[in-house]
Amino acid sequence: MTVESTAARTPRRSAGTKAGTTGAKRTTSKKATGAGKSAEPALVQLLTPEGKRVKNAEFDRYVDGITAEELRGLYRDMVLTRRFDAEATALQRQGELGLWASLLGQEAAQIGSGRALRDDDYVFPTYREHGVAWCRGVDPTNLLGMFRGVNNGGWDPNGNNFHLYTIVIGSQTLHATGYAMGITKDGADSAVIAYFGDGASSQGDVAEAFTFSAVYNAPVVFFCQNNQWAISEPTEKQSRVPLYQRAQGFGFPGVRVDGNDVLANLAVTKWALERARAGEGPTLVEAFTYRMGAHTTSDDPTRYRGDEERLAWEAKDPILRLRRFLESANHADEGFFAELESESEALGKRVREAVRAMPDPDHFAIFENVYADGHALVDEERAQFAAYQASFADADGGK
Repeated sequence: MTVESTAARTPRRSAGTKAGTTGAKRTTSKKATGAGKSAEPALVQLLTPEGKRVKNAEFDRYVDGITAEELRGLYRDMVLTRRFDAEATALQRQGELGLWASLLGQEAAQIGSGRALRDDDYVFPTYREHGVAWCRGVDPTNLLGMFRGVNNGGWDPNGNNFHLYTIVIGSQTLHATGYAMGITKDGADSAVIAYFGDGASSQGDVAEAFTFSAVYNAPVVFFCQNNQWAISEPTEKQSRVPLYQRAQGFGFPGVRVDGNDVLANLAVTKWALERARAGEGPTLVEAFTYRMGAHTTSDDPTRYRGDEERLAWEAKDPILRLRRFLESANHADEGFFAELESESEALGKRVREAVRAMPDPDHFAIFENVYADGHALVDEERAQFAAYQASFADADGGK
């Protein structure tokens, strides 16, 4: 089966010359384990759930040169990302965060795609891309400020070419498309990647982004992490066709990859980014994965899905899959895993201490950066808020 087709520190942009369409073969067929799903289409897979390397004529070239050290690096990325995520979930349960969106089960999709990027590529995330943020060098403690309510992001997007988290579902795909259109006009050779979930794929903003990116041949990769559930809504209640096939109607390639296979995600994303830089326009990558935890810490997934489904996907755990491969290929020993465990615990401790030490925000910061220049209405609102704050001190005898 073939694919349907027709940030440096200062962001750079890529000129496009149209090229022919690219086909990519899929390797494995799977039955979905989601609610009521029947046979699913084949998908690109390079590592089986048992950790065996399988060949793929189309995508092997993107990972054939990978070293044992780089493989250990991918494993380390996934383990530390999962440890950070688990600590954030615990902090929320302890009342230290207002909310948390876990990535549990999606580490391979995020680390594989994140490590495919160049420094000068630009990333537009949603609010769950903690692994991609890790790959872009964003301090994990900075991700928690927004969820604690002390800032609106905590990092400079242009410092790592990683945009602030986007809460409005799907809108970042339009931001990414506009940025990618600018890249074409600037004549640089970087690319853009936009992350979103299966739920966001039903939003009008995503369809609009597909339209504009196709018409203007924008160098953007749309990376959909299909984790099977848009909160409590299964994928088959959102689309009559597999999500990657939607790209066909807009005139650009779509490909489904095993979202729990870090090597396949690395290879397919490199391929899609290569197309973008060559002037061949957008690509839709559907990473077929699973959200093993709750949508957020305010959600109870036991109310809408069963243990059988979850257990079936846990058997495909992305971290265990790569560990099996590392061990079978003699690429890592017990010393490596023990050292990583110690590093993981140290990260958890650092995250806990950093969150609890976060200062309260400046009450007047909300009035900054509203407009490029000053504005009379903002000045008026600031003065009213100052008077409101002062009323508490007056009521308390000036204390």
